[in-house]
Formats: sequence, structure tokens, C-alpha cells
Amino acid sequence: MASTAWEPTEPDGVVANPLEQLTLEQLRTRTSMKWTAYPTDVLPLWVAEMDVLLAPAVADTLHRAVAAGDTGYPSGHAYADALAGFAADRWQWDGIAVERTAIVADVMVGIVETLRLLTDPGDVVVVCAPVYPPFYAFVTHADRRVIEAPLTVGGRLDIDALADAFTAARRLSQRPVLLLCNPHNPTGAVHTSSELIAVAALARHHGVRVVSDEIHAPLVLPGAEFVSYLSVPGAEDAFALFSASKGWNLAGLKAALLVAGPEAAADLARLPEEVSHGPSHLGILAHTAAFTHGRTWLDALLAGLGRNRSLLASLVTEHLPQVDMMHPQATYLAWLDCRRLGLHSSNPQNGPGVVSELAGPARMFLDQARVALSSGHVFGTGGAGFVRINYATSHAILHDAVQRMGAAVATTQTR
Repeated sequence: MASTAWEPTEPDGVVANPLEQLTLEQLRTRTSMKWTAYPTDVLPLWVAEMDVLLAPAVADTLHRAVAAGDTGYPSGHAYADALAGFAADRWQWDGIAVERTAIVADVMVGIVETLRLLTDPGDVVVVCAPVYPPFYAFVTHADRRVIEAPLTVGGRLDIDALADAFTAARRLSQRPVLLLCNPHNPTGAVHTSSELIAVAALARHHGVRVVSDEIHAPLVLPGAEFVSYLSVPGAEDAFALFSASKGWNLAGLKAALLVAGPEAAADLARLPEEVSHGPSHLGILAHTAAFTHGRTWLDALLAGLGRNRSLLASLVTEHLPQVDMMHPQATYLAWLDCRRLGLHSSNPQNGPGVVSELAGPARMFLDQARVALSSGHVFGTGGAGFVRINYATSHAILHDAVQRMGAAVATTQTR
């Protein structure tokens, strides 16, 4: 069926902005983590959930499955076919071979299972900090050690820092791995082809395998182009993980795909069969529908996110002049440098990856502005004094949140 059959349209035939279809009152009826973790006077702009309705193609697929009682075990490779088609159409990349894929429950579960294929307990995993906090938690809980290769001050990959980290990793570990975030969370950087080629050459030189988390790949905004790590020369022995979870807001419908490069096929063949029992049939149906029929909806979302990115930058300039916003090329998450507010010296010293902790500016914005943000210190080295804000919401909520934050700063600085 053609995707346009499912798309909601405005009178001129343009697909409606998914970010402007729900009011705050409607959103507060939700029972997901984003809307239940804090009291009802708090605006939650922290965890990576978007304030959108399901893409109609996804909703229709789920409705039909439920109506038919089609809630059994997953079967076939339609999900992999859908991702391969999406990659070819969107990224002009035909490198996803269905026979070198495996379904996994979600991206982080897939990462841990891949680390178990490539490393032993005690081996080193390099991460580019500041980075998605579960990288620290999941790696250490799997009995592997983390070494950081800090990003540049501009939030991009630092090849010299990676070289130092790889050298240290080889001294400590027989089978080190680089866990890459592409596009990068929280800075929103989209790694270029030249950057990834340099990483691949360096990894080959040091004998480091690469696992690339590419969950945000569908969310590259105007002005940048996504390049999968698996597509660059030298990455043939790497793995990448994909999901429709972030692009179509399907976190509650778990399913992801682990993709192996040509030289990693033998490693993938050792993946225990039970690992692919994690995703649900409904999850796979939803993700398959998203990649196959949800592209027009995604285009409307990306246009809305592009407008929100510009709006957020303007609001920060107006209401938070002491805060610097890193311009995200992808995701719906913005990294705000609040160090000039002088609030980050109180950050706890319990290390990164502690998602539940709030400190410094994030604590102040929650207590004084009643806006929940992600605290920068949990993203590792370089995160103290920063906050991450989720701008996948309506203009009204974004205006309210930043105005509250500005008022809170003004009040704090006049005391």
C-alpha cells in the first residue's frame, strides 16, 4: 500500500507537523516514563520520547494485527528487508545484506550481546565522552572496562584522543572495542565520511573492533548527511545497530537489528539463538511499517524538528544569554553549556552513567523552573555543567520551558 494512504493531511495537502498535534493536557494523560517520573507541574524535556502520535502507517499496522489476533511469535526477515530498502533510498547505501543481520530486543541489548561476541570479561571498551549514559552502565554491568576518548570542544570525534585511548586499551586488553555513537548523543554531531574513514584506519592499526550505535540515523536534520560506519573502507569487520525506535517514537515497541560487516559474519553466526527471541512480533511489525511506509511522516517530523531547532536557539539567546547551545545536526536533543552560570561545581563524584542523578544546572532548573532536563555529568568526562534538552515537542511547550528556565536563572543570580 502507498504510504500516502495513511498520512494525515492539512487542507493544502501537506502532511501535518507531528509535533503540533497534541496539547499539554493530552500529553499528561500518558503513562510512559517521560510523563510519570515527575510531578504534574514539571515540564519533562529529558528522556528521549517525542510528543507525537504514532505515524499512521505504524498505527494502522498495529490495529490490524490486534484486530486479527496476530500476536504470536515473530517470523521472517521483513524487518531487515525494510531497513535495507530504507538505507538504499535515504542514504544511497546498499550494504545491508539480510543474511548478515539478526533481530535483537533493542539497541543496548544488541550492543551487550555483540560485546560478548568480541570481548572477554575485563576487556576494554572505548567510548567518546560525553556520550549516552547507558554506554557506561551496560558495559560495566557486562564486566567490561570503559576508557574514554573525549570529544573535541566542538563536540566532534577527536582522532588524537582516540589514538591515545586505543594505545591504552591495547596495553590493558587483548580484544578492545570502540563503542561508537553515530550520530552522536548528546552533541547531535553527524560523523562525516572522512571522520569515519580515519576512525576505521586507526581501529585497524590498533586491532580495535568497532560497534556503532546508529539508532538516531533516521533523524539527521537539514544541512547534514548520515554515513553509516559500515559503509566506509576499513569497517568490514565492524557491527552496527539500527532501530526505528527514535525516528518513529517506538521505545515501547522494542525491536532492533544487528548488522555485521562482511568480515564479521562469522562472529554474528556465534550469536546465541535465544538473543533473537527478545523482540515481540508487534514490535517487529511496527518497526517494519515505519521503515517501509512511514517515510512521509518522517519527512514531516524532520521539518518540524528543524523549525524547533531554530526556535530553541532563538529562545536560548533571548532568555538564557549565558548559556551556549551546541547546534545539533541530528537527533531531537540539544546540548546546552551552562558552565557560565557557575552551578556545576556541586556535581556529585559518583561517576558517569548514573541516570537518576541530577546535579548543577539540571537540579536548579528542576527545582526553580520546574523543567526536567538530563544532567550533563552522567554523560561522562566533559559533561559537568551541561544539560541535555529534548526539543521534540510543541512550540508552546518549548516557549514555556525556556522562559521558565530564564526566569529561574534571573532569580538565582539576584539572590
